[in-house]
Amino acid sequence: MGKAITTTRAQESTNAIERMYITMRHLFNRGFYKPNGVSGEALKNALLQLRPEIYGSVGEEKAELNGLIYVLERLPEGIEQCSFINLTSDEGYGISHINPIIPPKRRRNCYRIDEEQMNIEITRGRSDIYDILTHLTFLFIESEKICNRVLITDTNRTIRDWAKLESAVQKDELTQAEREIALIHTANILGRSFEEILDVYKKFSTKNNPDRFLNVIYWLGKLALDEEISGEKRAVTFSALLRERLGHHIHGERWANNIKEVLTKNNLLHRPIHIISANMHSVMNSLFAKVALKSEFPNTDSLEIYEALSSTGNAALRKKVTDLAEKNGMISMDDTSGTNIDVQIFDTAKIKVNNCSYEFSEKELDKKPVIFVMDYAFGEQAYETIDELLKPYITKKNAPSLINVDSVSIMGKAGILEGGKGDLMIPSAHIFEGTADNYPFKNELCAKDFEGYGLEVFEGTMVTVLGTSLQNKDILKFFHKSTWNVIGLEMEGVHYQKAIQSASKIRKSIGEDVKVRYAYYASDNPLETGSTLASGGLGTTGVKPTYLITDKILKQIFNT
Repeated sequence: MGKAITTTRAQESTNAIERMYITMRHLFNRGFYKPNGVSGEALKNALLQLRPEIYGSVGEEKAELNGLIYVLERLPEGIEQCSFINLTSDEGYGISHINPIIPPKRRRNCYRIDEEQMNIEITRGRSDIYDILTHLTFLFIESEKICNRVLITDTNRTIRDWAKLESAVQKDELTQAEREIALIHTANILGRSFEEILDVYKKFSTKNNPDRFLNVIYWLGKLALDEEISGEKRAVTFSALLRERLGHHIHGERWANNIKEVLTKNNLLHRPIHIISANMHSVMNSLFAKVALKSEFPNTDSLEIYEALSSTGNAALRKKVTDLAEKNGMISMDDTSGTNIDVQIFDTAKIKVNNCSYEFSEKELDKKPVIFVMDYAFGEQAYETIDELLKPYITKKNAPSLINVDSVSIMGKAGILEGGKGDLMIPSAHIFEGTADNYPFKNELCAKDFEGYGLEVFEGTMVTVLGTSLQNKDILKFFHKSTWNVIGLEMEGVHYQKAIQSASKIRKSIGEDVKVRYAYYASDNPLETGSTLASGGLGTTGVKPTYLITDKILKQIFNT
């Protein structure tokens, strides 16, 4: 007999991700599933085997609090109260009387149809579905934990702590003493200390709903109890229109055509176009903030100006920069296509002398660059949008016009595998998680460009993952220490590069010599405890790398 073959933890985790991915696709094609049915249990078991870093102690008996905050910031408020969750396409709910609920950390329209049902619009492709289903699976696991802790074995009765929490939630307003007593009972239900519960209570609290945390825990437990005691099953469904439309680039095509129409109307389609995927402030601020705010910041460096502009209380300063940008050729396009990707177009021919922070060489009008900035895409949506954007534009006379793309630059946030928040990653290739698909390219940016600025810079391969919620240390350590030489993980790189390569190398809709630039700054380090995405945002740590990358991209564009 040969030696027994044992799989590594990384291999088991890879299998768990694949099972989740295949199960989610199967459920989507099927059209529905029940969280406590066979398919729902398969998702929960795969997630529990995987134990992603972002979900912390999801596999333990005690409740996972940071993961709960992370998930509920990306799902609509009130979803914990809904037994029926329906994932839909853009089916016209916007013209109804129902106001959309938009989660603070994910731009997606959600509609509370009635007390029991939440509809979530999917307009950003499969990655959006994987993201939502993974988060819902986490919620169902936590919900089940609460049920198991409060339901007395072999009875339909609940423990005293649950009755006290229910009583507190049903009151219109709680005194400080009542609130603290309710939190003590909640701490016992969740298997956490009062101190931990008090801390997370404050993070959940809002002006309109100070006791939101108590409500969330109560409803998570209540729906699981109702299912256990009375058999009222929860269900997740996918609308027929969503299943019919997904994968057909409906929103991406609409988005790209709107943009090409504006470029044609402004006679910019034939000019050298430089596409930048970034946020909606860094390029505009880099070009115009110094000039627009010279009276407010006469002797300060750019970084101080950018930090002030990123502060929530400085709307007046931001308006001043926007006004100057619009007077110097900036066209803003708020999204109406459903992609949730806003756009800014900067016509450098309209920038007046001394109104911009950059100097660029005198060129004939036809050679002056047009800078096209698009907001961040989400996962597979990056392929859909760029693929459609780089296609020839069919005008009303049916004459296809090629879009004159000189360069595509991608600036993004990513998880880093060595280093910390705010450090930089410069990729030389993208690989697609779970496959052997790899996309090497010549990056116009390199590590040397960023040396001497007080940030660590890493150069190597980036892995494009199916979802940041599906990563654990074992897989990431394998990627980092193996010959793949992975320096970080993100969700869009492969999809961008796939679209660029097909347009330039195969379909010939853009020049074969198109320049590409990729640079990422670290939003988290999933290999470090306490440094995952669930540990909170970057704050001002992200300002320096954001503007440093933007500066390097703009200098290369203006110097070509």
